[in-house]
Amino acid sequence: MLMANDIRLVRQLPDEDVSSVIDDVRRRLRPVRERRWPPAWFASAEGDGSAIGARSEELLDGFGQ
Repeated sequence: MLMANDIRLVRQLPDEDVSSVIDDVRRRLRPVRERRWPPAWFASAEGDGSAIGARSEELLDGFGQ
């Protein structure tokens, strides 16, 4: 995930340098191993989630303000 400083640096990159930077990034990329879905911890809690859904206002109080 790009952070604010990363975005600022990308925007400052001269257009003529973009392709060499992209080539460098591609050389460093590695394939991601196939991951099992769902993960082992998925649905490890008891119940169907309705108790959490019913308390969402309480649990999320203050977020996004």
